Amino acid sequence: MKKFFMLLFCTLSVSCSGQRTEKMNGVSFVGAPNEINETHINPVVEVHANWAAVMPFGFLRNLKNPNVIFNIERQWWGERKDGAKKTIELLNQRGIKVMLKPQIWVWRGEFTGNISMDSEENWKILEKSYEDFILLYAELAEEMNVPLLCIGTELHTFVQKRSDFWNKLIKKIKSIYQGDLTYAENWDQFQRVPFWDQLDYIGIDAYFPVSESKTPTIEEMKIGWKNHKAQIMELQSAVNKKVLFTEYGYRSVHYTGKEPWNASEEDGNINLQGQNNALRVIYEEFWDESWFAGGFLWKWYHNHTEVGGERNNRFTIQNKPAEDLIKSLYKGE
Repeated sequence: MKKFFMLLFCTLSVSCSGQRTEKMNGVSFVGAPNEINETHINPVVEVHANWAAVMPFGFLRNLKNPNVIFNIERQWWGERKDGAKKTIELLNQRGIKVMLKPQIWVWRGEFTGNISMDSEENWKILEKSYEDFILLYAELAEEMNVPLLCIGTELHTFVQKRSDFWNKLIKKIKSIYQGDLTYAENWDQFQRVPFWDQLDYIGIDAYFPVSESKTPTIEEMKIGWKNHKAQIMELQSAVNKKVLFTEYGYRSVHYTGKEPWNASEEDGNINLQGQNNALRVIYEEFWDESWFAGGFLWKWYHNHTEVGGERNNRFTIQNKPAEDLIKSLYKGE
């Protein structure tokens, strides 16, 4: 009888492998320039998010520079350790769990996946610098009892060329931090990560191309997801880890499903219906799957009343029809 109740508990609340069955209905909480307070968390609660990604940043001057600059006074408050710590506290006070997701930004927005050094000496410098960056936040995650730590974001060249370093780094992180681990790989490289078996979740930044239409329909995007979903399921089955969309989202712009990763800042071409349709489809395609852990919507700003809106064509859903949609989906309606 005792074994029966233990099995029942595992089935209803958390899996026996340690992964949760409740979906992570998350938002990616952008670091604020200045200190925030509990009022800035209220809109996250109101959209029925139960998780948030907190994202401190490190910076590289260019794709060949090996020195990660991080936790300095010149950074925004929310991008430093003290800001991340306070943001975690505020979210936890409202019952929102946190994925701590330290990220690298390359000057002028160059793609982090292309970071690559020209010499063994510079690779070693980068590895030491990145290790210092990640271990600082592994220590914070342990101190704050953060349940999930993301050890990197869209670093496929670094990951694939220096796999020995990453294997050792994961062991060092585990010696400091006792929670779950993931890594956020880009949609076109997630099958080539060599260390999924050492982590707790397969993390994918899910900007898959699913439609070439100006206003993509739900039916069209469901077809567009078919091959991508099959590839995700194939990897998930091989690795036997749940899949987490460490980032997902669409701009409120024409052709939003064609190149969802495109973050260029042109004006106009606003398409609120396209964003709505794309978000509904990704939710309907994945959230009911038993092997799917949930996702973190890209992206959410602290100053809710001042951002987004129906004249904004960026990723945020704030003050757009998509906010009501996500509120309903995250509530389970």
